Amino acid sequence: MRRTARSTTLTALIAGGALALTACGGGSSFDDDEPAGTAEPGTGDGTGASLTLLIGSSGDAETDAVNAAVAAWSEQSGIAASVNVASDLNQELAQGFAAASPPDVFYASTDQLAGWVANGSLHPYASELASADDFYPSLQENFTVDGEFYCAPKDFSTLALVINEDAWTEAGLTEADVPTDWDSLRSAAEALTTGDQVGLAFGPEYQRVGTFMAQAGGGLVSEDGTEAIADSPENIEALTFVQSMLTDGIAAFPSDIDTGWGGEAFGSGRAAMTIEGNWITGALRNDFPDVSYLVAPLPAGPAGQGTLQFTNCWGIAADSSNQEAAIDLVEFLTATEQQAEFAEAFGVMPSVESAGDDFRSTFPEQAAFLDSAEFAVGMPTVQGASDVIADFNGQIEGLRTADVEAMLQSVQTNMQAVLDSAG
Repeated sequence: MRRTARSTTLTALIAGGALALTACGGGSSFDDDEPAGTAEPGTGDGTGASLTLLIGSSGDAETDAVNAAVAAWSEQSGIAASVNVASDLNQELAQGFAAASPPDVFYASTDQLAGWVANGSLHPYASELASADDFYPSLQENFTVDGEFYCAPKDFSTLALVINEDAWTEAGLTEADVPTDWDSLRSAAEALTTGDQVGLAFGPEYQRVGTFMAQAGGGLVSEDGTEAIADSPENIEALTFVQSMLTDGIAAFPSDIDTGWGGEAFGSGRAAMTIEGNWITGALRNDFPDVSYLVAPLPAGPAGQGTLQFTNCWGIAADSSNQEAAIDLVEFLTATEQQAEFAEAFGVMPSVESAGDDFRSTFPEQAAFLDSAEFAVGMPTVQGASDVIADFNGQIEGLRTADVEAMLQSVQTNMQAVLDSAG
């Protein structure tokens, strides 16, 4: 159990959950005369080499931090580099790839990876990095296609259980009652539910409910990525458990209690616990600074502990004429010290294990999120999986009264079709 300072940022972007890549502002192309963010260029290497970067930023703090890091590398290397902030990252990347003039380096998401690999847009460089083995294994898996480690994870987040300490005490619960399995989660939710507060709230989406599927030993795709497993007995057990908590009134979706996302439900006091990522610490600090809370790993299910993780990588374009410099820049941006600076600047968790101890000591309240990397699973990366998940999310909104088996059978059919098409 990890205590946090009374604490974060309530935005619709975060409410969507899965670390959206859509930029918050900036230029619309890589060749803008006045890019949204520009790193101070170096003096050049005498060959005219330069790099362009395209990022999807969560805000000024992230943009400023990336600019500062790129400027430091530029000064050190003598190679000019500019940073652009996309207004629609995936669209602008697609335009750049189509025109054979993409940025050299860019944020790349797991749901786009397989498509970009299939059409030859990405340069597979990650295994060349000196730090290749330092990335968390689950993150390496997220960016590996057909056995090839394509791009370096830039940072990540996991989901954990966030508990309101005041509500906990008022319910007569102690540290010994912090949930460690589904039974104790149900017991805690029952004890915390009152007339104006539900015990547990989480978003009506696979990006939250999928944690229970992982804890049951299920998921959407088999480990080898060839078979859909959505309608497995493990997933049926997981969603039936979630459904029972919803129907018993001890769990709720945020919209059921007049809130927009788990962080708002929790911060406003309408929910005593929520399942969220480490971005909630910033939202509580900014919007609900008087809420005292602690963060614990998600409780284990029948198959053990499980959570979901969300991440992006530093992609390098196959069409880049400066791949050697791009790799050197990514090496700089993913170094232990630089990742620690990013964590301090805009609240992300470092993707390299060597930065773990420093992160835990600097952000002890977030240690449970980082510790959860040991049992975290990523989102399916096969091309088209994101569309299947979007449809699944629409069905999860009606989970309280749904036919769980029928719901999962439809997901099974859709996911298998995607896998067959990719194969």
